[in-house]
Amino acid sequence: MFVQSIKCGLFRKCGVLLTHKNGTADQLAPVVLQRLLFDKTYHVSSGRLGAVKLTHNQKPDWNKAVSEAEKIVGYPTSFLSLRWLLSDEIANVALHLRKLVGSNHPLLKTAKGLLYNGRNNMQAWGLIVLLISKAAGHLNVEEMEEDKAAGVLHSQRALAEVTEMIRTSHLVHKGMVNIYPGLYPEAADLGDMTFGNKIALLSGDYLLANSCMELASLRNQDLVELMSSAVRDLAEAEFVGRRDKQNNPLPWPPGTPGYRDAEEDWTIRNVLSAGSLLGKSCQGTLKLAGHGPQLQQQGYLFGKHLALAWQACLDLEPFASHYTPDSPFNLTSAPILFHLEHDATLYKEIEKGHESVLNVDYTKVHSIVQKGPGIKRTKQLQKKHSQKAMEVLKVFDESDARTALSNIIVAMGEL
Repeated sequence: MFVQSIKCGLFRKCGVLLTHKNGTADQLAPVVLQRLLFDKTYHVSSGRLGAVKLTHNQKPDWNKAVSEAEKIVGYPTSFLSLRWLLSDEIANVALHLRKLVGSNHPLLKTAKGLLYNGRNNMQAWGLIVLLISKAAGHLNVEEMEEDKAAGVLHSQRALAEVTEMIRTSHLVHKGMVNIYPGLYPEAADLGDMTFGNKIALLSGDYLLANSCMELASLRNQDLVELMSSAVRDLAEAEFVGRRDKQNNPLPWPPGTPGYRDAEEDWTIRNVLSAGSLLGKSCQGTLKLAGHGPQLQQQGYLFGKHLALAWQACLDLEPFASHYTPDSPFNLTSAPILFHLEHDATLYKEIEKGHESVLNVDYTKVHSIVQKGPGIKRTKQLQKKHSQKAMEVLKVFDESDARTALSNIIVAMGEL
């Protein structure tokens, strides 16, 4: 009944919007699922969207850059599309996720982050892949392979979708909780966490399996090998450095074996966890278009540096003036690693997180880092990788797609 009411009600309304090329359908579909998951007063059987009022914290420049870029490639690229949301499996996941509302399972935070179609989750990754595809053009490809309206290949659009599915499956899998004896003495809490883990594991596996099937359908062995290595890098990222009992990353104590220069440590972690996937996706889309190894390498470098610049932006977010440190943030983010390099005494507070990150006084860490050089150096790091991404763009001919990529990089620096 739940699935049927979705298909016959809400998404029939959304289906009309899919024909537009202004991003409307991509914005509404996540809102629909968001309401299904988190708004208990919303009745899906009514078959009406009602007035959906979106609030955005993003600066207009970012919104405009992404919106204009979406028009260039035809329509919004997020895999959170009607085709994906209409599947019975995802409708069932949404139904089960509602059982977790009120619990503190991290999967809920992950789901909300994905569904609030904002800049924090950068659902523009698929968009980046298509823009680099269009900027480079394609060689020696059959005419029937091309999406004439967008100027990209159908296989390139499929790869963009695969990229976002792989990334999202990784984020969902990271939402699992390590349950060890004594962690949840209350039976109800233990039940919630166990149930949430099952949903995170199975829904993440579902996304990853579908991405593998779509990738295999492209019948390109080199591309499969390339994207498989990106998935390997995502897994390897979870084993870099020290970890607490929930597998949250912790920095190495300064001066101990395993300790690296702050920028080197940050780069290794984030190339594996983000740069590799976007870089190899950009490389793979140029391979599909028939370009040679040299241009493919430029595609990889562009994706890698763009992902690192984006990660530096995200690392700065908890240290923005409006932020209140009422929840844990990444203890291996660039501002903290840079501050530790400047003043190792901060590590005394961070070391408390070895048992649990909740033991750390985040207000204290926030206050100390705000006064140090870490934030300034992170801004320099973000600018450095943005400039490198801009330099790579020069190898492509001038076009609307290249301009859109430039605008996205510039807007990123203003966030």
